[in-house]
Amino acid sequence: MRFEFTSAGRIIFGQGAVKELPDIAARFGHRVLIVTGRDRLRYAGLIAMLEGKDLVCTLFPVMGEPSIELVREGAALMRAASAELVISIGGGSAIDAGKAIAAAAANSGDVLDYIEVIGRGLPFENAPLPFLAVPTTAGTGSEVTRNAVLGSKQHGVKASLRSAAMLARVAIVDPDLTMGLPAAITASTGLDALTQLIEPFVSIRANPLVDALCREGLPKIARALPLAWENGSNREARAAMSYSSLLSGLALANAGLGVVHGFAAAIGGTFDAPHGNICAAILPHGIAANLRALRARAPESPALERYHEAARLTTGESSASADDLVSWVANLTQHLRIPGLSAWHVREQDVAPIVERAARASSMKANPLPLSDSELADTVRKAL
Repeated sequence: MRFEFTSAGRIIFGQGAVKELPDIAARFGHRVLIVTGRDRLRYAGLIAMLEGKDLVCTLFPVMGEPSIELVREGAALMRAASAELVISIGGGSAIDAGKAIAAAAANSGDVLDYIEVIGRGLPFENAPLPFLAVPTTAGTGSEVTRNAVLGSKQHGVKASLRSAAMLARVAIVDPDLTMGLPAAITASTGLDALTQLIEPFVSIRANPLVDALCREGLPKIARALPLAWENGSNREARAAMSYSSLLSGLALANAGLGVVHGFAAAIGGTFDAPHGNICAAILPHGIAANLRALRARAPESPALERYHEAARLTTGESSASADDLVSWVANLTQHLRIPGLSAWHVREQDVAPIVERAARASSMKANPLPLSDSELADTVRKAL
């Protein structure tokens, strides 16, 4: 048996952990580019803490999911400010943007020179500038992944800037930063984390260490997500969600994803839909499609038993089967009021081009088995 495992250089988890950020940041430099979400007021206290440490802070708010153009803009601002490090404080969009900016600012080429699928996929000539990640949602696990997902309207798809050198030097996961998140964001980000615990568990690149992470995270997120959605101030549920999200990031970074995220890359690059909502709409149908294909073409695949085990872990029922997992996920997404893809203006005429783009997505490479175009198309139609 051989496998590798990589993650952030240092992970600090715990309620109140963010208080350590100023001292940690000061070890990496004096001038900081702070990449945040759209709500600057939400991060004002953290920024004041950093400035109180005599750090010179330049703010770069990210208004939506990051794009190639946004990274170019952020890298230019970083160079102009002579910033020595990047700190991302926000959700997955802010973290992915900061991660990509830290890499782009240290290298002379364009983002398209380094990005996979739609670009040249070249290695970086220089190591990215130091990058620190402070998530304020519980969903993407991006604080411990080695890639940044960027949208390209030109290509109508999302693709990854990817390198082990992009891993955060320090990731600070403080569940208190997620307190009071709106229910819709809790649902969207939480269902992304759930997807990121299921897909690596059945991935063709699964390994024993990732298995342990998924077995730890699946029952926790299954219990905590409805509680956090119903009461955004439930501190215990928020802590469990942040922990599960962290585990999901560690899992996907080391075992890959699958059909759900393959579709998320294809749909998110063209339609203005939150990543987590796309994953949630696709998830039950993606699992069902994989199950049908596995039973028909690869009944000996270990992924079948993994789906059965995931059902037991999430439902808490010792007799639960893979089909029960499909039903449980579908009921959960309905309970959390996740709309179908049609709510984001995906229509029947969009199915064929979505399938074409999804089939090329890097996430598809780790799916338990290849799905045919007709199987992929059927999956999208059921998620509309």
